[in-house]
Amino acid sequence: METFLGIMIPFLGTALGAACVFFMKKSLGDLVQRSLAGFAAGVMVAASIWSLLIPAIEQSEGMGKLSFLPAFIGFWVGVLFLLLLDHLIPHLHVGSEQAEGPKSRLGRTTMMVLAVTLHNIPEGMAVGVMYAGFLAGNAQITAASALVLSLGIAIQNFPEGAIISMPLRAEGESKGRAFLGGVLSGVVEPIGAVLTILAAQLVIPALPYFLSFAAGAMLYVVVEELIPEMSQGKHSNIGTIFFAVGFSVMMTLDVALG
Repeated sequence: METFLGIMIPFLGTALGAACVFFMKKSLGDLVQRSLAGFAAGVMVAASIWSLLIPAIEQSEGMGKLSFLPAFIGFWVGVLFLLLLDHLIPHLHVGSEQAEGPKSRLGRTTMMVLAVTLHNIPEGMAVGVMYAGFLAGNAQITAASALVLSLGIAIQNFPEGAIISMPLRAEGESKGRAFLGGVLSGVVEPIGAVLTILAAQLVIPALPYFLSFAAGAMLYVVVEELIPEMSQGKHSNIGTIFFAVGFSVMMTLDVALG
């Protein structure tokens, strides 16, 4: 039950954010969007370091000076996996006019949802691999540290849900369809978490690789999508400030509660 709740918390964050479409009349302003993108990026970078990469290295201490190797390999596989998905799946980032990936006849709305769904895959995997480690009795991963990662991702998923549902509403979708689009973009997280738990349970010795894989995938999303989003236009320093806020919040949660 504890694991089920932990897996669902990030999805709940996305759904609550998407529900903003029912209460807000106007779409999010550029400054707000940049602030939220910066905050999300900060949370994801801190989570990648404290919750994923450091535990991956600690779990490989028996390899001596090569203890970095599983984290290094897993990290690069995660980066390349997201790079591959980026090229295989047609998607459109919020605020962009140019679609990415293969040419497609999909509508703007569908491609916007696909962009955020792509973004959410590594987050679901990160939560899944943490709970896999906890269920396996791994000494470095406690119920508290797994829950902290879930809460951190849920916090940054709230603005993500709003960032997808509000533009969908602005594109002419009904409130219900805009909300559904935001919610659907987050469904991949609990699914990815469950699949990762099942996979990691089969190969527990590979847990450091799974942890660093999720970190690499998350950092790819941060650098490829969130940093450009938070830095565009005037007053780009607001995104940088909120990056620092998100980073410090997640770091504090992880060290104080984990």
